[in-house]
Amino acid sequence: MKTKNKLNILFTCIGRRVSLLDSFRRAAGQLKINASFFGTDTTKLSPALQLCDASFLVKPTTHPGYIRQLLSIVKDNKVKLLVPTVDLDLKLLAQNKPKFTSLGCQLLVSDPEVIDICQDKRKTYRFLVKNDFDTPATMSVRSALSKGKLNWPCFLKPWDGYAGRGNAIVNNRRELSFFAKRIPNAICQQFIKGTEYTCDVYIDFNLKVRCVVPRKRIEVRTGEVSKAQIEKNIGIMKQAAGLAEKLGAGPGVITLQLFLTSDGKIKFVEINPRFGGGAPLSIKAGANFPKWILQELLGKKQNIRFDGFKDNLIMLRYDSEVWLKGN
Repeated sequence: MKTKNKLNILFTCIGRRVSLLDSFRRAAGQLKINASFFGTDTTKLSPALQLCDASFLVKPTTHPGYIRQLLSIVKDNKVKLLVPTVDLDLKLLAQNKPKFTSLGCQLLVSDPEVIDICQDKRKTYRFLVKNDFDTPATMSVRSALSKGKLNWPCFLKPWDGYAGRGNAIVNNRRELSFFAKRIPNAICQQFIKGTEYTCDVYIDFNLKVRCVVPRKRIEVRTGEVSKAQIEKNIGIMKQAAGLAEKLGAGPGVITLQLFLTSDGKIKFVEINPRFGGGAPLSIKAGANFPKWILQELLGKKQNIRFDGFKDNLIMLRYDSEVWLKGN
């Protein structure tokens, strides 16, 4: 494979991330960069994998040889940028970041301590409380059941969960006890009424927050937003930026989930240290994360405004198809 004079970019666990792949490809075109886009997955029937310039089948992220395979791909193809797309390999990539950087590859991955805080929702809660960010009261199921009085309903979710898997709303002690036995590693959280937002936070290679885009979640399907609207709320943007900087997250794009209550309180609930599924909305609105990332990677000048994106843009997502010839 010829890689000379090309900027080679690798997406891991690329799955269905066609829009993200396309946004990087468009950004390379805008910058007149000769770039190739590679992807990895565990199955050749991954939709986005079909649209990469080169595809690589790898072991599952739980396999002891997974990182070794990625390092081999990076080395053999002179990959300069690695972009994770899901939660599955974030911790592994963070722990092995020096091995990739020694090969000249920049990872859009936060440090291991940051990943740990984000992926353990008990630690997320403690971090938010310690640093004076408002968040719903969170406790173990045992603590919840031992309390004399609880405000119902409550929200149950796994402390190590992702993509909305295993979440449940419970309305009394009987339901709490029932679902807690069926949700592995469940924690109990105060149920918040309000408007739900996801913030895309762009953090440069020096770990400075450069842009925050709040997206109002209109409809969610299997844990990923399917309908959303940009809402340029300065209060949310400033708090989200402060949280990301206090956390020390980045480089790249991370997502913060929060509720805005009817009395104007901002309550953070989750931190995902990677591109979110709704990032194409922010990019379309003018927060061109892929372009900014490529510019910084190549040492080119960036023109970034903290609030430099269109307000009120709405995204309605739908499924599309990739066609393959059968044997």
